[in-house]
Amino acid sequence: MKKLILGISGGISLLLFLILAILVGCLDDNQDTQNAAYRWNREGGAAQVSCFFSVNSMISEEGIQEFEHSIDQALIEAAVETESENPSARAWIDAYSADGQLMVSSDRGTVEADAIGIGGDFFYFHPLKLLSGAYFSGNDLMQDYCIIDQDAAWKLFGSNDVAGMNVYINGIPHIVTGVVERRTDKMYQAAGLDSTMIYVSYRTLSTLGSCNGINHYEIVMPNPITGFAYNFVKEKLASNERETEIVENSNRYSLVSRLKMIPKMNYRSMNGKAIIYPYWENVARCYEDILTVITIFEVIFLGYFVFAVVVLFIYWWRHKGWTIKGVSIKLKDKAERLAERAREKRQSKHKASK
Repeated sequence: MKKLILGISGGISLLLFLILAILVGCLDDNQDTQNAAYRWNREGGAAQVSCFFSVNSMISEEGIQEFEHSIDQALIEAAVETESENPSARAWIDAYSADGQLMVSSDRGTVEADAIGIGGDFFYFHPLKLLSGAYFSGNDLMQDYCIIDQDAAWKLFGSNDVAGMNVYINGIPHIVTGVVERRTDKMYQAAGLDSTMIYVSYRTLSTLGSCNGINHYEIVMPNPITGFAYNFVKEKLASNERETEIVENSNRYSLVSRLKMIPKMNYRSMNGKAIIYPYWENVARCYEDILTVITIFEVIFLGYFVFAVVVLFIYWWRHKGWTIKGVSIKLKDKAERLAERAREKRQSKHKASK
C-alpha cells in the first residue's frame, strides 16, 4: 500500500511539474516587451538590454547619439559581422523614451494625458495592440505624429477610427497615426497604466509638455559571447550605478535566472535607487515574481518525483529475486549456447556440401 501511494503521489507530482512548466512558457511568451531579441534574431545571436535612469542622471539625446556611434566600432572590434543580402540591413535596433504629461485637444474636447515621448524604434520594443492606423518611428523626419489610446480617442473624437485626424498640443497640430488598446486589468493599472495615455515624439514632449527627461533606453544588438551586450551597455551608459538600472531582458525569465531570483525574494521589492520604473518594466518585474514563485513549486514537485523514484528503486532493488552475478552467469551461458548452435549449423552445412 505504501508503495502504491508513493507511486501515485510521485506521478501526480510529475504531472503538476509539467503543467507548471507549460504555464511558465505561456507567461513568458505573453511578454512581448521582453522578447524583442528573439523577434530580431530567431537564431539566438542577439540580446535585448534595457536601461532605466533617474531624473538626476541627466541623459540627453546627444548622449544617446554618442553611445549609438560607438556601437558599430565595438562590433567591429569584437569581429561581429552581419551577413545579409540587404545592404540597408541593420545589426542593431534601439529606442529611448521619457514620461511626462500633455494637454491634448480637438474640436470636440480637451484631455489631460500621461505621455511617453519616444525616439528610435520604440514600437518595435512595445508592439501595442493597434485598434486602427499604424505606428510611427521616433526616427521620422516629421516629429508631429502621435498615437493615442482608446480612452483618448473616445474623449477627443467619439471613435477609435481616427487615424489621419489632427489633435492639438499647445495649439500645434499633430497627426494621429493610430489608436492603441490600453490594458485595463489590475496588473497594468497597478503598474502605472491607470489613465489616458498618448505617445508622441520626444521632441514634442520636451518642448510642449511636462517632461521628466530621458529615463528609458532599450537596445537589441549582437551578443557574440554571453554578457557582451549587457557589459557594453553597462560600461557606456551606467557610469553612476546609483542612478542607473541595467536589465538584460532576453534571459530574465530563463530557468537559471528564476533560480537565482529565489534567494532574493525577501528583499526584491526594496529599491535603493532614485528610479521610477515605467509601466512595462513594473509589469515585467511582476511577471518575474510570479514566475519565481512558480519555479519554487516546480522544484518542490520535481524533487518529490525524484525522491519517489529513488525510494521505489531502492525497495525494488532490495527485494529483487536475482543478483547481478546471477544475471551475468545466465547471459554468459546463453551466449555460449548460441555460439555452440552456430558451430553445429556450420558443421552440418559443411558436411552437406561434401
